[in-house]
Amino acid sequence: MEQNHVLNVGIIGLGEVAQVIHLPVLQSLPQHYRITALCDVSPKLLQHLGEQYRVENLYTDMNDLVRQEDIDVVLVLNSDEYHADCAIAAANQKKHVLIEKPMCLTFAEADAIIEARDRNQIQIMIGYMRRYAPAFVQAVKEIGGIEHIGYARIRDIIGPNSFFVRQSSHTVMFNDIPEPNKAERKQRAERLGQEATGLTPDDPLFGFYRFLAGLGSHDLSAMREAIGMPKSVIGAKLAMQPESMFLNVIFDYGTFSVTYETGSDQQGRFDAHVEVYGSRKSVKVQYDTPYIRHLPTKLYIEETEGEVFKETVIRPTFTDPYTHELKALHELIVNNGTPKTTPEDAREDLVVFGMIMEALQRT
Repeated sequence: MEQNHVLNVGIIGLGEVAQVIHLPVLQSLPQHYRITALCDVSPKLLQHLGEQYRVENLYTDMNDLVRQEDIDVVLVLNSDEYHADCAIAAANQKKHVLIEKPMCLTFAEADAIIEARDRNQIQIMIGYMRRYAPAFVQAVKEIGGIEHIGYARIRDIIGPNSFFVRQSSHTVMFNDIPEPNKAERKQRAERLGQEATGLTPDDPLFGFYRFLAGLGSHDLSAMREAIGMPKSVIGAKLAMQPESMFLNVIFDYGTFSVTYETGSDQQGRFDAHVEVYGSRKSVKVQYDTPYIRHLPTKLYIEETEGEVFKETVIRPTFTDPYTHELKALHELIVNNGTPKTTPEDAREDLVVFGMIMEALQRT
């Protein structure tokens, strides 16, 4: 690592989220990061972004990227079927790793990632960027001050990401991914999905697991940090229509319950929040789409003292959660700290996914 603590970054996966978020954020933090290598299975996309970001080290095989000696940290941003393989390969080359959520799809993959981290004595952080938003960090402290939680609601109902991306960003893609790569990805997705769910690919719940792992990992991870792990799922209902999918879950927390609402449709809006109710105080953190950078994450606090009812709206910053996350990653690596979003923490999401899937199969 260089003396000035600018970390050399290698990026695996150059899709929409990398183009809209990670590459611009990294470029905006020159005192923290230098983009030094890119990897993608699309040769034309690789060449295009290499020229755009002036990166000379371009790879179509992640094994070649992780062997580049001067890389300090690898960002694993490709499809989640490959997260574990890429993270482990990077760890085995003594590289630190950020894995975009979900960390992986199966317990075996999670355990293998943890083993590779410990054996190689490197850092692996999971990209739950919502948990690094200052409004959420403050919300967790406020929730900790509630003596008795009576109820909580977790909500994440969104429209197509493309609705926001096409109006605010420029992204590119090319139809040049080799057919063997496409076939291998499909086979891998089916194998890991069956291992995770015990279902066959023709079961309607099989595909839903990937939705839960993708969007749901944001919400359930934030829920766990804010109020802990649920004891069980009381009930769950999934409604799948041609252009929409909605899930409602009731979690049992012993002395209170939590409603989890999530889904996607064709509406051009984004409604994601965590809200916790006490007898005289409620705390809510409201997120907007991450695909338009710097939209504020807000904290809402309602309190009653005597005859006074007080509503407080706090906007800690316009800086987006991804920037806070990448700054936290830099500090973690430079100072040899411990991330709050560890692989062990991410593994707990798989436990919650299992609770939900079991409840849906009982319905």
